[in-house]
Amino acid sequence: MSRSVLYIAGLALLLAVASLVLQFALQPEGGSDDGRIAALESQVLALQSSQATGGGMRVAYLNAEDAFQVFVDATDEERERVREKVAEIEQLQSEYAASTISRDDYQQQVNELQAEFLDAQLTLNINTLERMIASDEFAAWRGDLADWQETAQLLSNEVKNLVSMARMGVVDLTEYQSRYTTAQSAFSQFDQGLTAVATAKIVEVAKDIAKARGYDMVLRVKNVLIYRNDATLDNITDLVMTEINGIL
Repeated sequence: MSRSVLYIAGLALLLAVASLVLQFALQPEGGSDDGRIAALESQVLALQSSQATGGGMRVAYLNAEDAFQVFVDATDEERERVREKVAEIEQLQSEYAASTISRDDYQQQVNELQAEFLDAQLTLNINTLERMIASDEFAAWRGDLADWQETAQLLSNEVKNLVSMARMGVVDLTEYQSRYTTAQSAFSQFDQGLTAVATAKIVEVAKDIAKARGYDMVLRVKNVLIYRNDATLDNITDLVMTEINGIL
């Protein structure tokens, strides 16, 4: 079969699937969601089957959340510190709920733990950022990463001041909470910026793998796949994770 015929067949399948999804989305309410999903699944499978004899499209999927975990796993020590602080905060909350500590003691300890938790999160992200900057594979984003590095250093100084303040005992709770909230907001922006770069790299790696292995399409698992047939739909998540792990 010629390449043009395969292309037309693949395009026909895409249009047919899109039509089915549109019908599913526009179907009036009142029917069973399970029944509607099952009907859509069966129709998609029927389309796949009808294309099988014509050398249908090669499709793969990616679990982006699992792939992103590589960036976190690259800094084991810092990741463990984050987990420890989460556990300590949960334990403190349980003790307070059980009335085994006073309100004043709880406030003192929760201020300290929350500041330490923010410091642990920030340290984890800074270590990931430094790995990205050191890798030539992130050269396209080096300018953005350098800007974030400068911001992160200033934020780190403020967070360490909050940790010291909390450990010595907060004198002005209103001022402390205001500074903590500001630092937390700044960290969220930093985290979002770093996540955007990591996500862009995941997409780039996934595209390279797809091209090298001859896939026509790569789908993202979350909020996209209703059903997948593992016999005909390949999972390239591990391939993406291995590739990224090698460049960090």
